[in-house]
Amino acid sequence: MIRLTALFFFCLFFVLQVHPQSGKEKKQLPDEQLTPTELELYKQITEYRSQKGLPEVKLSKSLCYVARTHAQDQTANYKYGSRCNLHSWSNDGKWSSCCYTPDHKKAACMWDKPRELTNYTGDGYEISFYSTYRFESPEATAKDILKGWKKSPGHNDVIMNKNTWKNVEWKAMGVAVYGDYSNVWFGKETDTEGEMVK
Repeated sequence: MIRLTALFFFCLFFVLQVHPQSGKEKKQLPDEQLTPTELELYKQITEYRSQKGLPEVKLSKSLCYVARTHAQDQTANYKYGSRCNLHSWSNDGKWSSCCYTPDHKKAACMWDKPRELTNYTGDGYEISFYSTYRFESPEATAKDILKGWKKSPGHNDVIMNKNTWKNVEWKAMGVAVYGDYSNVWFGKETDTEGEMVK
């Protein structure tokens, strides 16, 4: 009996060495492209950063997917003016839901979304914008969105690596404009899925 038990554990050890557990299954991202407005918003953010000597942030496939997924969720489910702010996620999808309030107690709900939805290993940091106004061109729409973030110190700090974010180097960015919602996600890690085609 002892020999059989020893033989079992030896075989189990061998199998685990040859075929290690992968932990979690790799998530497949849909093959998506940026809309003209999303591309313009990315360009304007990049130009704004370059005016202050900040480098271009790579356009991440994973973070673009997270940004678009959230904008679609916001369009379908968000109630503007509720106590839950724009960083909230509904319970109507394959993600953990949360009501994000000004005290930031649910910050991890935002930070974890790239790992929940994609293979991106780092945290994600979102800035979000809501507007029902319709402009005639992608350039004008993007300019209005960025103008809103520039006027908000907290959002501007994230874009420009100021104050809390001054020692952070953004290595990935995701952009989405969908319905009345615009989201940009920043990450400190490089996206192994690569860059979106510009």
